[in-house]
Amino acid sequence: MATAASQQQLRTSQGHNLHPGRSKAPTSKRSVTPTSRPSSFTNDGGDHDSGRVRVAVRLRPRNAEELLSDADFADCVELQPELKRLKLRKNNWSSESYKFDEVFTENASQRRVYEVVAKPVVESVLNGYNGTVMAYGQTGSGKTYTLGRLGKDDASERGIMVRSLEDILANISHTSDSVDVSYLQLYMESLQDLLAPEKVNIYIGEDPKTGDVTVPGATVVRIRDLDHFLELLQIGEANRHAANTKLNTESSRSHAILMVNVRRSVQGRQANETTTLEQGKTNLPGTDVVPRIQKSKLLIVDLAGSERLDKSGSEGHLLEEAKFINLSLTSLGKCINALAENSSHIPTRDSKLTRLLRDSFGGSARTSLIVTIGPSSWNHAETTSTIMFGQRAMKIVNMLKLKEEYDYESLCHKLYNQIDCLTAEIDRQERLRENEKLILEKQLKHQHDSFSEGEKNLIKRSELLEMENNRLESEMKEILSELNRQKEHNDLMHNTISQLHVNLNYSKEQQDQESSTYQNVLADTTQMYEKKIAEFIEQLEEERARALVAEEQVVSLKKLSTDHQILLQQRAKECSSYHKELAETTDMYEKKIAKLTKQLADEHAQYEGIKEQLDLAKRLLSDQQSSDQGEKEIDNLSAKLQDICKLYDDCNNELHILKADYKDLLKEKAKLQEELHTVWQRLQDEERQRKVVKNELARLKKTVPENQNDYQDKRSYLKENISKGSSTHVSSMDPHKSNPLRETQSIQRTTIAKICEEVGLEKILALLASEDIDVQIHAVKVVANLAAEDIHQEKIVEEGGLDALLMLLRSSHNATVLRVASGAIANLAMNELSQDLIISKGGAQLLANTASKTDDLQTLRMAAGAIANLCGN
Repeated sequence: MATAASQQQLRTSQGHNLHPGRSKAPTSKRSVTPTSRPSSFTNDGGDHDSGRVRVAVRLRPRNAEELLSDADFADCVELQPELKRLKLRKNNWSSESYKFDEVFTENASQRRVYEVVAKPVVESVLNGYNGTVMAYGQTGSGKTYTLGRLGKDDASERGIMVRSLEDILANISHTSDSVDVSYLQLYMESLQDLLAPEKVNIYIGEDPKTGDVTVPGATVVRIRDLDHFLELLQIGEANRHAANTKLNTESSRSHAILMVNVRRSVQGRQANETTTLEQGKTNLPGTDVVPRIQKSKLLIVDLAGSERLDKSGSEGHLLEEAKFINLSLTSLGKCINALAENSSHIPTRDSKLTRLLRDSFGGSARTSLIVTIGPSSWNHAETTSTIMFGQRAMKIVNMLKLKEEYDYESLCHKLYNQIDCLTAEIDRQERLRENEKLILEKQLKHQHDSFSEGEKNLIKRSELLEMENNRLESEMKEILSELNRQKEHNDLMHNTISQLHVNLNYSKEQQDQESSTYQNVLADTTQMYEKKIAEFIEQLEEERARALVAEEQVVSLKKLSTDHQILLQQRAKECSSYHKELAETTDMYEKKIAKLTKQLADEHAQYEGIKEQLDLAKRLLSDQQSSDQGEKEIDNLSAKLQDICKLYDDCNNELHILKADYKDLLKEKAKLQEELHTVWQRLQDEERQRKVVKNELARLKKTVPENQNDYQDKRSYLKENISKGSSTHVSSMDPHKSNPLRETQSIQRTTIAKICEEVGLEKILALLASEDIDVQIHAVKVVANLAAEDIHQEKIVEEGGLDALLMLLRSSHNATVLRVASGAIANLAMNELSQDLIISKGGAQLLANTASKTDDLQTLRMAAGAIANLCGN
């Protein structure tokens, strides 16, 4: 580990001093290195070179202490990254050159180090090979920073561990693949679990079948996402042993090993990428090849730093820790030397570290090693030792081996599920066939009866409407004739009043001669006329009030006519209401005509009385020639006659209004005829639909097997084929073992039934109309599961669940909603009481439309099953 000052300087140099000529990272997830910068870490050296241990060198920048102490001296290390070489100076005139697979300067970013060193190994792990990434170097040279940096505040500082898991999680399928992680530390030759600190001295074993090194006692955690992995790394780093020495303020006192196990399914890959089944085996029904899985393991090893006791100043317990660290690193160096020299004996059992890394050096894993060094000449000896360790490691060649296994367990489970599904389908077809013919005949008869009944109702309705229309026409003719008679009578009254006016003028001429004689008699007569005029004025006001009532009645008649037009759109019930209102209106008009006739008779009688009074006034006026009050009385009588003329005009206006109402009634008759024509077209459409259903019934009768023997033959043939194909794999299974799928479905339905009792079916059905598509999907799944039980079907229909499901089929465009809704309707169609209701509401047509609009096989299967259940009626 580097000191705090060196880490700060390394972060600053990485953030602001990036190499200007370096190309950007590739966009492909599986690319090894950027295309503009070829690297020796790629497999361009043949099969032999692809298994060689790749070694890279990373130089950390000077820390604050080195800047103060070595200010006047040059660095002992000179890098030539373009030639991938490193020069190590002994003094000012002597130096040695070393070549590596990659050389990183102090300005190299964490991203570039990962893409060059670790990403090729991660690619191999994703392809089914084991891989190892390891950091080796002196204490404080930046190993933990390179491998285990979390980069919480700045993602660009993330180390190889975080970036490796990020790539693995991005390139696997979370449904069929899995990633498991264990995090261990080797502290004083004791293997401990960093995720469960109570586990110490864990046993290191060996798989007797494959020979792989295993740690059975370690904690294994299934990774969900990158945040989950960061939490585990943080827990592990908190439990790792560290101490403050002269060389590093946070020196790691243990070797940290991150073990990542990747399991991937290779089903569906090309035949040239995977091995095929042995020839001569009988293919299982429904499958072409046995499914296979790839198991690979990635080790990321952060070694503790090598140190000299005189430089680190370790004493007491730190001294013991340093001894064990140097001992394990020495054992690792011996193994590297033996492998580099092709020795016959490799001392891997001298240390637990070499046992854990047995497959990484000289085994079947693809290995990348990054050695970290410092620039100071004070650490020249340690830097030389580190460089020589990397040089020897470059000579080691591993034999890469792909690990694939056949997944017979999942294949057997799939075959059992297929057998159960086929058996259930055969049983269901046998049950449906028994009642299919009777139910179809019943449905045809019901359709025929409903058609006949509708035709009769339509004929009766049309006859009633025609009779009512004739009656209204006759009544309107009578009203018009009566109004014409009233008009003639009013004309006669007008002529009489004109004649009276002429007589009054003549009486005025005689008034001057007779006024003196009859002055006293005129005074008495004037009082009598004033009383008569007051009575006549009251009668005129009453006539005006009656006229206003008549206008209000005409307005109410218009309103009733409008209501009648609206009610005509509602078939039988609304038509009866209209007839009732029309009868009341007719009675009202008859009463009104009788009142008008009576009023006209009264007015005629009043006219006769007025005429007699005028005759009397004439005789009196002949006696009194010079009476001024008689002249005023005559003027008042003339005004009253003008009011009577206005009343006649009002009656004439009322006649015009009645004519307009008659035209409106004619328009209503035309609308009734149009509605009758529309109903007739609907009946013709129903007749065509009945013929289509009849043809479909005939076709289904042809497709249905004639007798029970056909079903038995088909069933036995399917069972023979299934038993032949699966005999080699099913023989080892217990035939009496219960089906896990059925038990799971039973538990799931019981749980849903309890939820339905607690929440309420009405609330669940209300969720079917939610705007959130996820809520709709979950709600329709619950309803489908409830509809699978006979006890829930009638309740679902009563609560409006069938209408909600049909509305989803009509309006939804989501494939999952359509599929599950079709399945729910198929379950409801198993009930005979629900079948007629589904067909009457157009459910069969909606299912057919759904099947014609989708390409999803599951949706087609659900829609076909629902139509088949409906065809049982």
